Amino acid sequence: MSKSYDVIVAGAGPAGSAAAHECARQGLKTLCIEEHGTIGYPVQCAGLLSTAAFAECRASERSILNRVSGARLISARGSSLCFNAGTTRAVVVDRGTLDREMAEQAAGAGAEFLLKTAVCGIRDNRVITRGVNGKAEIPFRILIAADGPRSTVAHLLGMARARVFLAGIQADIVRESNPDLVEIYPDASPEFFGWSIPTSPSRARIGLCARTGVPELFDAFRKTFPSTSPHLVTGTIPIGVMPRTYGHRTLFIGDAAGFAKPTSGGGVYTGVRSARHAAVIAADACEEDLFDDTLLAGYERRWQEDFGRELATGFRLFSMRQHMTEQDTDDLIRALDDPAIIRTIEESGDMDRPSAVVRKLLLRPSILGLIQPLLRAGVRSLFS
Repeated sequence: MSKSYDVIVAGAGPAGSAAAHECARQGLKTLCIEEHGTIGYPVQCAGLLSTAAFAECRASERSILNRVSGARLISARGSSLCFNAGTTRAVVVDRGTLDREMAEQAAGAGAEFLLKTAVCGIRDNRVITRGVNGKAEIPFRILIAADGPRSTVAHLLGMARARVFLAGIQADIVRESNPDLVEIYPDASPEFFGWSIPTSPSRARIGLCARTGVPELFDAFRKTFPSTSPHLVTGTIPIGVMPRTYGHRTLFIGDAAGFAKPTSGGGVYTGVRSARHAAVIAADACEEDLFDDTLLAGYERRWQEDFGRELATGFRLFSMRQHMTEQDTDDLIRALDDPAIIRTIEESGDMDRPSAVVRKLLLRPSILGLIQPLLRAGVRSLFS
């Protein structure tokens, strides 16, 4: 007979390890199952975290490679916009180091980890696993799915998934650039954007995301840089939250729930915060010995009150992006290139909660006039 657990967490990324940490800290017998043999690998993230997202991880600074204070937007038609807050707004991290540290913290709180093991079935409040130790059935009282954008748990339970999936490619290259600024190339991907993230004054991570044609888009994009790299990293980003993030004694967190930010693709901030909300509900469920949807629905209320509005606003902006041409992008960058607007972005810009600065920008007729038709087109596309 397998050992039984109060909580099983599927996936040991930042969200999964944060959930395991919080559950174990509250006295719940917790197991975290990770399909890979090394936590943090393979790397499937650009590694750019806002200072708020990094703070949510509650990790040391040993994973930090660089600190960023601003960004430069560069259109294919030659327009550019630079804003620099003058203070650190984001950090570039080694995700392998960060992920392992968070897992170590969870283990230190009492969570157990099972590596090289995948969840391949769920039956009678047991997860069926297959891995380095063969096949097993492990009983649980509540399951937390943190198993990424293509969540096996969601598939096994027949849960509806995120609305859109983006594919991404990234490479580390030798490149001299301003280490204070991330560079954004909206036209590198007509459905999202491309980026150059400095890891030091002499190196950068370049990449892009799109729905289709990603290898061809990336080949064209990397030719604009003098250095190339044979080592490519690929990944998937879910855009649009799954219709219901709970059910069948299971709570979905992070990318498994579709919590990546539609404006940037980042998911650490929402992932870790959703993990903490899930841990609260898991503890309540175990204490009351109630695991029905009435109790689990409290999880969805918690994350909705926390960052639900931001994700909804972000998805509307993402939908608008699908209708933007190169000319629209160039016009918008030119309109934003105003000292007062740049000051607003530098003072109020927030990678994790962009709705506040968006509302301020929409008060300016020059911006509203450009965006309003695109927003209407984006809303129509949601129902077409």
